[in-house]
Amino acid sequence: MDRRDFLKKTIRGGIVAGSTLAFGGVSAFWNAAATAAEPEQAWDLVAVRGGEPDVMFDAAISAYNGMQTFVSRGSKVVIKPNIGWDVSPERGGNTNPKLVGRIVEHCLDAGAAEVIVFDHSCDSWRQCYLNSGIEAAVESAGGKMLSADSESYYREVAIPGGRNLTSAQVHKALLEADVFLNVPVLKDHSSSLITASMKNLMGVVWDRWYFHRNDLHQCIADIASFRKPDLTILDAYHVMMRNGPRGVSVEDVVKMKAQVLSTDFVAADAAGARLYGVDPDDVRHIRLAAEMQLGRMDLKNLSINRIKLG
Repeated sequence: MDRRDFLKKTIRGGIVAGSTLAFGGVSAFWNAAATAAEPEQAWDLVAVRGGEPDVMFDAAISAYNGMQTFVSRGSKVVIKPNIGWDVSPERGGNTNPKLVGRIVEHCLDAGAAEVIVFDHSCDSWRQCYLNSGIEAAVESAGGKMLSADSESYYREVAIPGGRNLTSAQVHKALLEADVFLNVPVLKDHSSSLITASMKNLMGVVWDRWYFHRNDLHQCIADIASFRKPDLTILDAYHVMMRNGPRGVSVEDVVKMKAQVLSTDFVAADAAGARLYGVDPDDVRHIRLAAEMQLGRMDLKNLSINRIKLG
């Protein structure tokens, strides 16, 4: 048994036995000494826990001096959550709707002219948008849901930094956006160990199956090189610890009540791996992205603002 399989079996066994976040990665992440940002320097990463998704985002975005840091007046914003599965929010298969709705509100308050939300869903997109709760949350907040189920919505682009993936059909909404916010959910994945920020970008392309046929981890790193998000907001409120990416029931989920924000999606994924309970080095696409200099996975050398609510 290799280390990756051992880690997964250990974590999953802990859930079956009723463990509540007893694995070392979580404790180590939250209990690490803070590395403060220098004066006039932004935090490399903000991590918050202990509140509802919308409340945690309010606290975290304030550490970046508000959404106006990223969204200028009159800009067109694209938010890319995970809406891949026809499951309810407590199942942890999709990004939490409270978080997505609150992000839309912050963008419009900052002066965005338009806020578009989409995902190339795996299950029926209409059912995913509806039953995830994301469609209702976005429209209530004043945003616009956009379909991604037709090839006509995509445009062929070059991926200059790609190794295996050198071109792809990318959703035109992302190509036309002034601001790109990546809002994945942290969860288990049978093929990539975890899914988080970079894995979420598979939902902006038309042919996801190319990734699975041509070294999934390398293709994830390759698409990540195409356009880096202006901000990544990693949802770790309901975290699916097994049977991912769709899950079987709420028994697969731990209510972690956490969130990670970073302008560096490699760092966000490294933090997500720690929260999930594995070493980032054991998640190959994180390691590859760091080697490609797309971001940093050395959390101990980053300035991290850890916020505890409640």
